[in-house]
Amino acid sequence: MASDREPTYGNWRKPVSPGIGRLGLAGTLMLMAGLVVITMIAMVSPKASALGIVVLAVVMLPLVIQDAQGRTALQSLTARFNWWWGRSHGWHLYRSGPLSVTSRGSCRLPGLLARSRLVEGRDSYGRPFALVVIPSTRHYTAVFECNAEGAALVDQDQVDAWVAHWGQWLASLSYEPGLVAASVTIETAPDTGSRLKEEVYANLDPNAPELARAALEEIVWNYPVGSARVSTRIAVTYAALPQPGGKRRDQESMVREIGMRIPGLISGLEMTGAGAARPMTADQLARAVRIAYDPTAQPNMETSEDQEVRWEDAGPVAAQESWDHYVHDSGHSITWGMSEAPRGEVLSNVMTGLVAPHHDIDRKRVTFLFRPHDPASAARIVERDRRDSRFRLDGNASAARNEIDVMKSDQSAIEEARGAGVTRFTILVTATVHSADQLPVAAAAVDTLAAPARLRLRRMYGAQASSFAAALPLGIVLPDHIQIPALVRESL
Repeated sequence: MASDREPTYGNWRKPVSPGIGRLGLAGTLMLMAGLVVITMIAMVSPKASALGIVVLAVVMLPLVIQDAQGRTALQSLTARFNWWWGRSHGWHLYRSGPLSVTSRGSCRLPGLLARSRLVEGRDSYGRPFALVVIPSTRHYTAVFECNAEGAALVDQDQVDAWVAHWGQWLASLSYEPGLVAASVTIETAPDTGSRLKEEVYANLDPNAPELARAALEEIVWNYPVGSARVSTRIAVTYAALPQPGGKRRDQESMVREIGMRIPGLISGLEMTGAGAARPMTADQLARAVRIAYDPTAQPNMETSEDQEVRWEDAGPVAAQESWDHYVHDSGHSITWGMSEAPRGEVLSNVMTGLVAPHHDIDRKRVTFLFRPHDPASAARIVERDRRDSRFRLDGNASAARNEIDVMKSDQSAIEEARGAGVTRFTILVTATVHSADQLPVAAAAVDTLAAPARLRLRRMYGAQASSFAAALPLGIVLPDHIQIPALVRESL
């Protein structure tokens, strides 16, 4: 019999490291090693062992203290020190243009995108597409622009079908050779009305009646007032070195291989509600980045489509990073990162309010970042997660949350065995306004939107410039830019 119950989604799990209490694997090993050393010292000098206990407690205290977001005191202190160190060296300031020290007076992108470059190729259908190359990580990113259909006046059965096909598309990314990350960026901004104006004037008959011409003129000037433009872009990132020990591919081979895969990736998006997807060209991508760093340049970018925008001039003229916000040309931005996924079960429209336009935010960008695991590592991860959750349950059998974690880990293992993919994901939210006085209002608006989405967002303190760049559809994989090895980070 058919059921009228609307499908729900959930069972997101945050990777945890096995350990005693709040300590991860590294903290537990440090504690055990310290206790062994103190025991050996106590055999020789009992008074010295008391001093060793005090020293061990001072060392372990930053690993035990955590805030409401699950961030340890050691991580907070490290972030504060790195921010102080960078600010003392002037790394929070950026100046470009003719009066700067940049080569040839260009306006290159700052920070993680400083050495990036843009190359263009053609896919199997002969369509031009742009590739963002980041030399430090040897990543190549192709960007698709989509005309998302939206869920307005759409039956729930159709929405459920879109969600199901989107899940299949994400799961298929784990089988893409060399693919390391993907992202979906939904950007809302005021509509200047230039597109409507060009469309109307291009189809206007010179012999049309005066009343019809007056009506069209009124539509062109009045309809865009207060309206918003929603842009959806999907980025897929490939690595030149697909696996350790493999053969590194050069730029020409990467352009050729990604060009062959683009039609297949776009065809998989047809049933996900993404609408008509097409690869972005170098000029289109440079214009989008230019507007992101200088919002007031949007009218000029839309009216001067015959003039090509170079990637070397897509960055800001001036930028300054503060502890809690980022100033770039005519924009003031704050970026938040997801610290906890929605708990429990949610409906398919849980993110509707977060991605929708808001009157208190001039430009809002919501980016979903995905890093799929390959099928071999996915099975290993879910089994390790099962062992870790059971280890925590044995250590604290009275905790109800630990019992729920065991049930969720078992469910994840069953779904993975049935063919489901395992994907790491997070969300970045960037709010951009035109003046510093509007920042508190925009921050309050984002806090209000996060509650219905059942997200826990944390402002990216001390990393506003990097998180702003990562929220753009340019293929920045933040974990690959961190100097601390992933094994150490996962063990804390």
